[in-house]
Amino acid sequence: MGIDANGNYKGDKNFRILELFFRALKGEGLSAQELAYEYNVSTRSVSRDIADLRAFLAEHRDILGNADLVYSSSNHRYTLYMDNLMTNKELLAVAKVLIGSHAFSNDELLSVIGKLKSHTSSADRQKLDELIKKELYQYCEISFDCNSVIDNIWALSEYIQKKRAITISYNKMNRSHVKHKIKPVSIMFSEYYFYLIAYKYDEDVADVPYYFRIDRIVDIVAHRENFVLSKSQNFDEGLLRKRSQFMWPGPLRRIRFQFTGPSVQAILDRIPTARVVEKKNGVSTIEAEVYGDGIKMFLLSQGSWVKVLGPEEFVREMKDEITKMQELY
Repeated sequence: MGIDANGNYKGDKNFRILELFFRALKGEGLSAQELAYEYNVSTRSVSRDIADLRAFLAEHRDILGNADLVYSSSNHRYTLYMDNLMTNKELLAVAKVLIGSHAFSNDELLSVIGKLKSHTSSADRQKLDELIKKELYQYCEISFDCNSVIDNIWALSEYIQKKRAITISYNKMNRSHVKHKIKPVSIMFSEYYFYLIAYKYDEDVADVPYYFRIDRIVDIVAHRENFVLSKSQNFDEGLLRKRSQFMWPGPLRRIRFQFTGPSVQAILDRIPTARVVEKKNGVSTIEAEVYGDGIKMFLLSQGSWVKVLGPEEFVREMKDEITKMQELY
């Protein structure tokens, strides 16, 4: 089907209508006069095609949602509008998040945003391009060890779903190369990086989750055996996400601290398990359940606004860290 060497349309009406539909889905404005010339048919034929398309959309709202080909008298074109197409303001918000994350390579980012743009209306697409053009030009990707973060995420998600034991080749922070046989259980995103949450396959303390930056996983080998999570590992994934905000390994513990800063809500947003148990004279006492030692670095970043109350070993860790910091000055 399509146009032959002599410029004549090759195909019947049904194929022509299908082509018009897909062209409209891609955001193209449909001009009856231009299409009549292109397909070598009358403008009345094209108008009937568009009328048939509009009738089809109206009769199949249960499948397609609220969709219609809307005529604009300003440019004499029909443009497809659908509830399930992203609006430009929605696309702009998503594009800003993707650009701000710095989590993808430049090529991957351009590919994803380009595909998103193809599923939005065409009315303000040029305006949208102008809004994000400078940010795309100045985009700085993080340093990747793997070939593709997106490919790694997809492969790992399948092993998680199938509960397949895997061995990953991993580049540590000091650039040493290690291999780990693990039970992959979840993927999370936090502050520029995607992380794989997993349990070590053979380890005495097997109920402590470990965190691996997905961009540092350079190879994945899937084993034939499927793993079974122990009772202590068979977690609520949503709860694990709430407790694992700082991507550092370590045991689960309940902490208690006082906060005197200007925005308690900022603390509650950053630590989803946190709750204010007491508030008095501008001092909020907060309790939270968290995995790992990352919480220590976060609380230290709050300076004198934070005073840790418990547990006792956590208080000692904070004091030791503050002493080390003082010795640097």
